[in-house]
Amino acid sequence: MSKTSLILLAAGSSTRFGLPVKKQWLYQGEIPLWLHVARQYQEAFGFEEIIVTGHPDELVYMKQFADYTFVPGGSSRQASLLNALERVTGEWVLVNDIARCCLDKAMVKRVLEKKGEADCIVPALQAVDTVYYEDHPVERSAVRLIQTPQLSRTPILRKALDFEVTFTDESSAIHAAGGRVLFVEGSSRAWKLTHSGDLHQLDCLIPPASRTLTGYGLDIHAFEEGKQMVLGGVPIDSPVGFKAHSDGDVAVHALIDALLGAAGMGDIGEHFPDTDPCWRGADSMELLEDVLTRIRSCGLVPLQADLIILAQVPKLGPYKTQIRQRLSRAMGLLPSRVNIKATTAEKMGFVGREEGVAVQAVATLGIYDWSKKS
Repeated sequence: MSKTSLILLAAGSSTRFGLPVKKQWLYQGEIPLWLHVARQYQEAFGFEEIIVTGHPDELVYMKQFADYTFVPGGSSRQASLLNALERVTGEWVLVNDIARCCLDKAMVKRVLEKKGEADCIVPALQAVDTVYYEDHPVERSAVRLIQTPQLSRTPILRKALDFEVTFTDESSAIHAAGGRVLFVEGSSRAWKLTHSGDLHQLDCLIPPASRTLTGYGLDIHAFEEGKQMVLGGVPIDSPVGFKAHSDGDVAVHALIDALLGAAGMGDIGEHFPDTDPCWRGADSMELLEDVLTRIRSCGLVPLQADLIILAQVPKLGPYKTQIRQRLSRAMGLLPSRVNIKATTAEKMGFVGREEGVAVQAVATLGIYDWSKKS
């Protein structure tokens, strides 16, 4: 039998979803939705080649979850699909949107069983309600509601999509290219997750696990004469600042690393390398906000942070409350959930010699509970 590859489209920005987490990162138990869907297809149909599209900023992170083939998504569904098709080796390709997350095995089997009978096999539902086009009713028996997954001949689909025309699915592209489209019975379970209100329509979704993830961060910076010192987003009255590519906010850098560690997203140097001139003089609070946005969009939320600042100078007692309030606002937490401690090094080491400051941070994350938002 000719080989069939599977493409799962998971690169969307979820702008219509209405929640801080992207749809593909809604956790099902302890794994994100895109992985949950991929595993269902793999277990049910044994696909040897699974290709997953993801946002370019998320690909490295996605690879920590599974060993599928990951490709960067484009500016549209069609662009993402074209990127994925470059990696397909099968004569046939089954394409599914992660938003169609409830797997109806019988429907997918109906699609696969028609392989070879047309250029594109499409699940579709008949319209059961009265249908209007603009101001005029149309015959509802002539209307079909198109679903995914759709099975297409790989070479024909590549050719059909390679035009300066935007298509919303594979069948419309192949039809426009003169290919034959065959409809099979769709499924009411294949509801597309578009808005947060759709969550209650999907009985296949699994509530997220109650899990606490912990990360540790450590950062050290030497002093630099004549530079403004900033710690935890708060300007400090000091004759020296920190020698660094950015503003050198050692407290925020340690916190960022702790958050990234809890999420499993690497470290601050991977996201904001000091070899990149765009980060020269960067406001570390803006870097923190960027990291928090990434974490939240991938289905995780900050719960708590604890920082200890090792500094012989300057004296930080008067600033601890300000730092705590600044960081808690940035993290969307009560000040009681962001603890700041400061200590000296008792004149020992580089800190004791008043050459710089070190900060240790611990942060915890939880899984976003979307089940209470529907």
